[in-house]
Amino acid sequence: MDPASTPLGKLLLDEITPVVMVLSTPLVEEACLKNGLSLVEMLSPFCVFNNIDVPVRTASDQPYRIQKFKLRLFYASDIRHPNLEVAKERLKQVITRAGEKDDLYSEPPQTSNLLSSSESEIQPSWFEFFNKELVRTMSFSDHEAFDHPVACLLVVSSKDEQPINRFVDLFNTNKLPSLLNDGAMDPKILKHYLLVHDYQDSDQEKAAKILTDMRSTFGLHDCQLLCINSSDHEMVERQDNPWAPYKSGDSPSQRLGCFLNVDDYNEIKDLLQDLSSKHIIPYMEQKIRALNQEVSATRKGFRNQIKNLWWRKGKEDVADSPAGPMYTFSSIESQIRVLGDYAFMLRDYELALSNYRLISTDYKLDKAWKRYAGIQEMMGLTFFMLDQSRKEAEYCMENAFNTYLKIGSSGQQNATRCGLWWVEMLKARDQHKDAAVVYFRICDEEPLHSAVMLEQASYCYLLSKPPMLRKFGFHLVLSGDQYKKSDQIKHAIRTYRTAVSVFEGTTWGHIKDHVHFHIGEWYAILGMYELAVKHMLEVLACTHQSKTMQELFLKDFLETVQKTGKTFEVLKLQLPKLNISSLKVAFEDHRTYASPVAASVRECLWRSLEEDMIPSLPTARTNWLELQSKLVSKYRESNVCVVGEAVKVDIEFKNPLQIPISISSVSLLCDLSAISDELNSDALSSTVGPQNDDGSSNLTTNRDMSSENFSFSSSEVDFSLGGGETTLVQLMVTPKVEGILQISGVRWKLSGSVVGLHKFDSNMKKITKGRRKAKPPCDNLKFIVIKSLPKLEGSIHSLPEKAYAGDLRHLMLALRNPSEFTVQNLKMKISHPRFLNIGSHGNLKTEFPSCLEKKMASEQSGVHANSNNLSQTVFLFPKETLIQGEMPLLWPLWLRAAVPGHISLYISVYYEMGDISSVMRYRTLRMHYNLQVLPSLDVSFQVSPCPSRLQEFLVRMDVINRTSSESFHVHQLSAVGHQWEISLLQPVEAIFPSESLMAGQALTCFFRLKSCRKSLTSTDKVSTLSPLLGSDVSLRPEGSNEPLFDISCSPLADFHLCERLHQKMSHQGDPNAVDFILISQPLKDNITPGIADPPHLFSHHACHCSTSSTSPISWLVDGPRTLFHDFSTSLREINLKMVIYNSSEAVASICINTFDSTSTSGHLSEGTADLSTYPSGDQTGWHDASVVNNIKVTSDVHVGAQVGKSLSLESVPPFIWSGASSTRVQLEPMSATEIPLQICVFSPGIYDLSNYVLQWSLLSSDDSGNQEGKSQHSGTCQGYPYYLSVLQSA
Repeated sequence: MDPASTPLGKLLLDEITPVVMVLSTPLVEEACLKNGLSLVEMLSPFCVFNNIDVPVRTASDQPYRIQKFKLRLFYASDIRHPNLEVAKERLKQVITRAGEKDDLYSEPPQTSNLLSSSESEIQPSWFEFFNKELVRTMSFSDHEAFDHPVACLLVVSSKDEQPINRFVDLFNTNKLPSLLNDGAMDPKILKHYLLVHDYQDSDQEKAAKILTDMRSTFGLHDCQLLCINSSDHEMVERQDNPWAPYKSGDSPSQRLGCFLNVDDYNEIKDLLQDLSSKHIIPYMEQKIRALNQEVSATRKGFRNQIKNLWWRKGKEDVADSPAGPMYTFSSIESQIRVLGDYAFMLRDYELALSNYRLISTDYKLDKAWKRYAGIQEMMGLTFFMLDQSRKEAEYCMENAFNTYLKIGSSGQQNATRCGLWWVEMLKARDQHKDAAVVYFRICDEEPLHSAVMLEQASYCYLLSKPPMLRKFGFHLVLSGDQYKKSDQIKHAIRTYRTAVSVFEGTTWGHIKDHVHFHIGEWYAILGMYELAVKHMLEVLACTHQSKTMQELFLKDFLETVQKTGKTFEVLKLQLPKLNISSLKVAFEDHRTYASPVAASVRECLWRSLEEDMIPSLPTARTNWLELQSKLVSKYRESNVCVVGEAVKVDIEFKNPLQIPISISSVSLLCDLSAISDELNSDALSSTVGPQNDDGSSNLTTNRDMSSENFSFSSSEVDFSLGGGETTLVQLMVTPKVEGILQISGVRWKLSGSVVGLHKFDSNMKKITKGRRKAKPPCDNLKFIVIKSLPKLEGSIHSLPEKAYAGDLRHLMLALRNPSEFTVQNLKMKISHPRFLNIGSHGNLKTEFPSCLEKKMASEQSGVHANSNNLSQTVFLFPKETLIQGEMPLLWPLWLRAAVPGHISLYISVYYEMGDISSVMRYRTLRMHYNLQVLPSLDVSFQVSPCPSRLQEFLVRMDVINRTSSESFHVHQLSAVGHQWEISLLQPVEAIFPSESLMAGQALTCFFRLKSCRKSLTSTDKVSTLSPLLGSDVSLRPEGSNEPLFDISCSPLADFHLCERLHQKMSHQGDPNAVDFILISQPLKDNITPGIADPPHLFSHHACHCSTSSTSPISWLVDGPRTLFHDFSTSLREINLKMVIYNSSEAVASICINTFDSTSTSGHLSEGTADLSTYPSGDQTGWHDASVVNNIKVTSDVHVGAQVGKSLSLESVPPFIWSGASSTRVQLEPMSATEIPLQICVFSPGIYDLSNYVLQWSLLSSDDSGNQEGKSQHSGTCQGYPYYLSVLQSA
C-alpha cells in the first residue's frame, strides 16, 4: 500500500503544505475582480503541481525528486487562528447546503445494495469536504509550524502610484499577522515581488519600466511581472472552469475568469511554478540544512543530551498550565519543530521523525502538553507516511488524542482533528470497527458535530468485516436524533430512512416504530404530508407498545391526516386487522336459508339430507343455469346468485391496540358487469356465447360509498372496537340487475379520516356454500347474477330452545312466498324424526293435548300411526299445494324431546318454480334449530314371569325425577300391543301418596302383566306395521275424571315407532317382548319460565322389554294339594294335569319321563341313561323352590347336577305313576297343551311329585315332521317340587 495514494495520504499532501502569505494593493484586487475573482482565488488553481519534478536535498547528501507539490495562498489578514463560532457557522452552512440537495422523495437505499457498494458510493459526498473544513478550523496554531508562512508574495498594480514605495509599505508590521508580531514565527521569510498589469487599463511599456525599477531595488530574481485581462473585452467561455472549486459563496452573475485568455492562463501557471521550483523549495532546503546544523550542534550527541536533561531537571515540579510555557521562534524547541515540519512538507519523513522524537521529550518534561500532543500527532502521521510500525503510529495518535482531551476545552478542536486523521489511518488499513470507535470518541456536546461523527461511525460499522448491521442502524438513529436537535431535519430524515432497511424484517419492533414514527413526524414538519402518512401507517398496529405510546401514535397520525385536507386511501391499512382466514361468503342459489345459523351448517350435511329429494341434473350444468354451453363453459366455475337476494360476507375485524378505535362506513368493493344482450334475451339456448370485451359493459364500481348505485346496493356498517377486541362483521351486497358480480375487497374508514382498502387475494378466499365440484379460488368471489326467483321463507312457531326429556309439543310450520310467482311440488325431510314428526293437515286446528285423549269407540277418529311416514323418508305435500303472495302455508308438526342432550334439527323443504321460464328449476329452503333437552323422568322396567300362573308376569317400574326443581303428575302407564293386559297390584294412593313425583324423588311400583296371546299369527310377526293397540292403566287418584291418552294415535304412536328403532336391544324382534309408555304431566304451578310453556305432556317409552325366561318351555302341574282317603278299604288314584307352553317361534318336541318312587335309584339310573341319548345343546333346567312358595323359575344348572338330587323323602310312603311312563308331544309356536297325569297312592303321607324329567328340543320350521336330529336347541329340565298331602279319612 502506497500511503500517499490513500485518502489520508492525499489529505496530508493537500493540507500540510507550504503557506504563502499574500500582500496586495486595492488596485490589484480591482483588476482581478473583473473576472469575478480575488487575487488569491485567481492564483489558487495553479498552486497544485502534479508533476513538478523538482530535485530536493535536505540534511543528507542524497537528493530525491518531488513530483507532487502544492502551495497554499492566504491573505495576511487570514493568517490567524479562525474564530470558533464563525467556523461552526461555516460548517453548519456546509451541512445545510448538503441537506438541500437530498432527494427525500426517492426510495431509501436497501441494505443489500449498500453492502455491495464501495465506501465512496455509500457515504454522502459532502463528508470529505466537511472533514477538511473541520481540520482547517485548527489552522495557524502557534504550536505548529506547517501553517506558518514560508514566503511572502507582495503584489502591486502597475496603476499604483510609486509602486516601489508601495512594496515597502505592504510589509508594514501593522498589516502582518499576529504570528509574526508575537514572536511565534521568524519574520525573516522569503519575499517575492509581483507587479500586476491590466491590459485593459494601460500599455505594457509602463509595466516594463516599473519591473526594471523593481529588479534594481529588490533583486533581479525576486521580481516578476504578471499581465492579466488580455481578452480585449471579449468574454472567454470555458467548459471546465478551474476557478469554480475555489470560489466561495454564491457565484457572480458573470462567468469566472471571463477576461483571462490562454496567454494569461499560461502566464499565471508559469509564474507559480517558477515561484515554487526556483524560490520556495530551494528556500526550504536551505532553511532545513541551516536548522539541522544548529540542532546537531546544540542538541544531538551524548554530551548535548546530558546537558539538556540537566538543564530541564526540576521542571517536573512546575504546575500544569493549559497553555504551557511560551516558546519564541528563536528557541531551540521552536527551531526543531520548524525543522521537522519543513522536512515533512518536503517528504523527508525520516528527518522529520528524528526531530519530532528529539523535541517530544522536551515538551513532555516542560509539561507543554499542547505542543507535546502536536508532536505526537505528527509522529503518528509520519509513521503512517513511512508505512512503518502500525502499532507505533496508532500509539502516537492515541497518545496525542488523549493529551488533547486532557488539556480541556482548549484542546477539544485539536483532538477532533487528530481523531479525523486517526480515523483515516485506521480506514486505510481496513480497521473500520476501530475507526467507528474513534468517531464515537470525537463526538462532543455540540449536537451537529456529533451527528456527523455518529453517521460516519455508522458507515464504518457497515464496512466492517463482517458487516455489523445492528450497530450500523443504531448509530444512524443516534445521528438522526442529533441532526434533529440541530434543526437539520432533512439530514435526520435521510439517516432514519437509511436505517429503515436495516430493521426491516427483524423483531426489533420498538426501534422500528421509533424510526417510522419520527420520519413521519419530520416529514409533517416539512409539509410533506403524504410521505408523513406513509411512514406513520407503519406504526399504527404497534401491539408491543404501551397504551400511552399507542395513543400518541394514533393521535399524531390522525392530526397529520387532517393537515393534508384530503382523505387518504390506504391499501392494506393495518388498523384494524382483518382475519382473512375467517372470511366466509354466504349466498343463495338453488339453496336458500331460513336463518344465518342454517347457512353456517356444513354443506355435506345438507347434501346427505337432501339426497332423496333433489332430482338428478345433467352433470354439465354444474352452475345450475339452463344456459347455452358456451356460457356454461365460460362461467361454470362461478357461483350463482339471484337478483334482489343479498350475498353476505362475514369477516373478522380485530383491534390489535389497547386503545379503542372507531370504524365507520365498512362496505364491500364490488364490480358488476352486464352479460351481453344475446345471453339475456329469451333465446338463451341459441349458439351465441359471450363476445369479446366489447360484449360486456362495466356498469359500476363501488368506489364512492355515498353514491347511488343502480346496479347493486351494498350495506355499510359502523362499529367501535375496544382494546384487543375482535368482532365479526357481516357485509352484504344485493345485485339489482343480471350480470357478473365480482367482490374484490373491503373498504372502511378509520376515525372518519383514513380510508382503508383490502383487496382479497385470490388464493385466500373461502366459500362456505361451494358447489359439489371444487372450483379455483380465483373465482370464488365471482357470481353469475340471474333474474329474480321465488324464495320461500320458513319458520316454526313456538319451537323452544330448551325442553325436558319426554316433552311433547304441538308446533306449526309456516311457509311464505313473497314473490308473485307460485311454487309447487313441495317436499320436506327432517333429520331427526325421533324428535320432530310431521303431522296431518287435519291436526291444524286441534287443541293439545285434548286431541290425544282416548275416545269412545263411536268417537274414534281413526288417526293412527302413519307407518308410511316411517318408511318414506321424504314427506310429500299434497299435489294441489301452492304457495303465493302473503298468505302463508301452515302445517302442523309434533316435537318430542326424546333424550337429554344438545340436539341439532335440520329441515329441508324442496319446491319447484311455477314459472317455467325460470333458469333455475327448483330451490330448497334449509332450516336449522338447536334444542337443549334437559333430563326429566328416568324410567326403567323389569319383567319377571309369575310363579303360579302361565302367561302372567310381574312388572317392576322404577321412576326417578332427575330435575332439580320440577314436579310431575304420573298420568298413565300403557303396555303396547293388543296381546297384553296390564293392571295394578296395589292402589294408586299407595304408590303416589303425594299424588306427584317431586324433584329428585325415586319411586318403585309393581304391575301385573298378562299375555292374551293364544298362538302366533302372521299379524303378530309384522306387529311393527300395525296400529299400536294396547292396555292402559290410570295412575291418577281414584275418583279422578281425567281421561286416558290414546297411544295408538299419532303422534304418540309415530314417536313410539321411532323409539323402537332407536332402542335397539338383544331382545329386538322377540315376540314375547313388551313395550311400555309412561305418560306424565308437570305440575302447572311449577313450570319454569323459558324452559317449557303450557300445555305440556310428557311421554317416556321403554321398548323391547323381554318377558321370556331362560328356557322357551314352561309348564305347570295342576291338581289337588290335600286329599282324604280311607286306605283301609282301597288305594287312591289321583288325577293331575300338566300344562306346557312353548314361548318360542319354533315347533317344540317335548318328552316327559316319570319315575316310580319305589325304585328311585333304579329309575334315576335309567333316566340318566335316557338323558344321554339327547344332544347336550343349550340345556337348561329348573331351580328348586320352597314348599311354601311353589315358585317355578328357570336355572342354568345342567341336568347332571339335578339327577344326583334325592327325589324322595324317607317319611313319604311309596307311590307309583299309574299313567304312561313316557309321553311325547309336539307343540306349535306360541301355544300351550295339557297332558293328563295319574298317580296311585297306597298310604297317607306327604308326597313330592317331582320325580320326572322334561326333555325338549326346538325344530326347524321346514322339518317339523321330523323328530330326529333336526333340532336347533334342546334341553333337559328336572321336575320341580309339587307336594301332595294325603290324609286318612275318619
